[in-house]
Amino acid sequence: MTDYVERFLDYLRVERQYSEDTQKAYRSDIHEFVRFLAATDPNAQTVDLTQVSALDVRVFLSELYERGDSTRTIARKVSSLRSFYEFMERNDAVSHNPFAGIQLKKAGQHLPRYFYEKELTQLFDTAQEDNSPLGQRNQLVLELLYGTGMRVSELASLELDMFDQAAQVITVTGKGNKTRIVPYGRYAKRALDQYLSDGRPQLMKPDSQPNHLLFNQHGKPLAPGGIEYLLKQLGKKAGLTQKVTAHMFRHTFATDMLNNGADLRTVQQLLGHSSLSTTQIYTHVTTQALQENYRKFFPRANQ
Repeated sequence: MTDYVERFLDYLRVERQYSEDTQKAYRSDIHEFVRFLAATDPNAQTVDLTQVSALDVRVFLSELYERGDSTRTIARKVSSLRSFYEFMERNDAVSHNPFAGIQLKKAGQHLPRYFYEKELTQLFDTAQEDNSPLGQRNQLVLELLYGTGMRVSELASLELDMFDQAAQVITVTGKGNKTRIVPYGRYAKRALDQYLSDGRPQLMKPDSQPNHLLFNQHGKPLAPGGIEYLLKQLGKKAGLTQKVTAHMFRHTFATDMLNNGADLRTVQQLLGHSSLSTTQIYTHVTTQALQENYRKFFPRANQ
């Protein structure tokens, strides 16, 4: 069974081109299911994943619900295991997928967290106080996250040849190795020009990757975790009460685009969503903002 798990993870890495974090999540979900099966039959020498029954799956789900896992978390684990057994079925390791017919309660739709204008101003003002090489890099990180709506993994993997500086567009490589063209504005251009001419050369070391955009203080590529860390520190320094994450910039980009009149299809293309339904979550955010402003500014709204 270990062999099948590793082959499945290789498939996710090579063919599906999933990120390391996504691969880790799949591995964790499969191992959790293996531990559950081992606990249900302590006398068994090994766990046989090819002999899982529908009853095993129901008991596993009951345990997840009883210990308080959220519907969203359970749905993710079921999705991971369903994909694993689909892979097993395609490779003739099992005759059926025990997770194929599982129906879960729909997870409550949580509105994405985004920045208010005052919070964005605080963040950008704080970043601009530091004009060191790392400070210039951090300013560029903020400008690209907010100005393009790209994912943190996409930002971390940017290389110089992805930029067309004359046209001010970036060829972004997203999920499933799909590429899309994303424009950037004058603020991001100014931050990019300064970083390329000043900050980046100072951060690079003799063994640095010459085509990579963002580096840490050791001249190594800045990882997604490093980006999240610097954002967290900037948020604290700026005095923001909520935790700052890269995804909040993506949410804010989409929300501001729609609030200023962009159509949903354009936002979908800029974000790299494969389905328009994924982008539609932001219409709830803009509708909520509209209702709040209506209640705030229209005298008869609360009478």
